[in-house]
Amino acid sequence: MAFQNAFFAWVGAPGYGDPIEEVLSFHTHHRLAVAVAVGHEALNLPLLLRFLAGLHGLVGRRGGRGADWSRLAVAAGAAASAALALYSVLWIGVVLSASDLTAPSPVFQLAWQLHAAAFALALPALGTTAIGAALATHASHLTPGWQRLLGLTGGALLLLTGGASLAIADGSPLLFVGLPGLLAWLVWLLATGIRLVRTRPSHRPDHHASTPEEDS
Repeated sequence: MAFQNAFFAWVGAPGYGDPIEEVLSFHTHHRLAVAVAVGHEALNLPLLLRFLAGLHGLVGRRGGRGADWSRLAVAAGAAASAALALYSVLWIGVVLSASDLTAPSPVFQLAWQLHAAAFALALPALGTTAIGAALATHASHLTPGWQRLLGLTGGALLLLTGGASLAIADGSPLLFVGLPGLLAWLVWLLATGIRLVRTRPSHRPDHHASTPEEDS
């Protein structure tokens, strides 16, 4: 997701509030850029679900503290994946409809607005994922307090932004309220991922324990 944002800033992608003529011009001349972004999204979705499923399993192995929160994170992650899949499909529709146009059509504008709406609806699902995962990992003593605060803050911003889905689909700059939350979620993922990689199983066989024969 960070790669996508940097990539589209580099190629000068239009925002949802830009004139529809600029949106059409971009998608007419940058079909390959959108194809790269959609392909990257197809990789992001299974990675997100794999991370959340692994996190849920790890929470369970550590005594189950935070299990309810991790279940919430998995469910919200699945909802976010569905919304992002719809967002990608609608983006493909935007590109395909742009290829035969010389001027924006009502259908093209509707596809672009639905694409924006799908992204806006993915934000509260990601926010719920962030909150559930942050609380689950903290309850299981996998992360320190600052990571919980980071996850909760980022998730709250994403939830708040998602409440303005209609306005965002109409081009409102309220979308930018959620960008710090998205950044906080990405930082949380990176920091938590590093900590989880370093985490060793707590239930190891004790090779020094005496056998019944040794005790006798």
